[in-house]
Amino acid sequence: MKSYYNRIEESTQYIQQKINNFKPQFGIILGTGLGNLVGDINISYTLPYEDIPNFPVSTVETHKGKLIFGQLNGKDVVAMQGRFHYYEGYDAKAITFPVRVMKMLGIQKLFISNAAGGLRADHQKGDLMIIKDHINLQPDNPLRGENIEQLGPRFPDMYEPYNMDMIEMGLLIAKEKNYRCEAGVYVSVPGPNLETVAEYVYLNRIGAEAVGMSTIPEVIVAVHMGLPVFAISVITDICFPPERVEPANVPDIIATAKEAEPKMTDIIKGMIERMV
Repeated sequence: MKSYYNRIEESTQYIQQKINNFKPQFGIILGTGLGNLVGDINISYTLPYEDIPNFPVSTVETHKGKLIFGQLNGKDVVAMQGRFHYYEGYDAKAITFPVRVMKMLGIQKLFISNAAGGLRADHQKGDLMIIKDHINLQPDNPLRGENIEQLGPRFPDMYEPYNMDMIEMGLLIAKEKNYRCEAGVYVSVPGPNLETVAEYVYLNRIGAEAVGMSTIPEVIVAVHMGLPVFAISVITDICFPPERVEPANVPDIIATAKEAEPKMTDIIKGMIERMV
């Protein structure tokens, strides 16, 4: 049986052969309803997840399951069009496997997007929230088990998991474009059910400002590997205060994500353009 590290190496080598050693500078993980950024990439190579050895395959209808290589605003990027979640049945190591591979392919920074419920009283649907910190309520940790020293330290520090320079740049671009966008704290829960009203109140009380079912496992692995991270949430539904909470409508959530997506895309594209 191949070791975890050997599986990462095998996937990386397969991809390198398929992309003729194209070396991406930036990795992008696209969340629910947020896959259209791919349309702005001058695509050089497309690899379906199912063709890549050891890669998990997305089971979520809105996640297409492709690794896209190309240029975005003049920079070489790799984008995950579709990500993985604990609620699909994957453990945290499988969820974060693509981040390990992207780092081995040469990415220097990681961008992550997600759709999230708003836990601030002043949130409106379609707002953007750049993640400045998080609360991890996922039941599994991608670093559990034997540590692989080639990947990172046994006890990575999470004092500042999201890169402050990238956060400031994202906020500046949002301000220049007059987008409703602030930095806040994201909490990740297992799913797939959405939360009760009492749970929303609890999450707000413990300091969360947006709630979703993804992102944090990938961030933990990125920090473990010394990879700077920028993450942004599109607020797709209002979860606080209780009198503003309505029954969840998943098609509406996805529609809100798609409507707000161009703003999120502008910020990520603007950041990549300004980075050396």
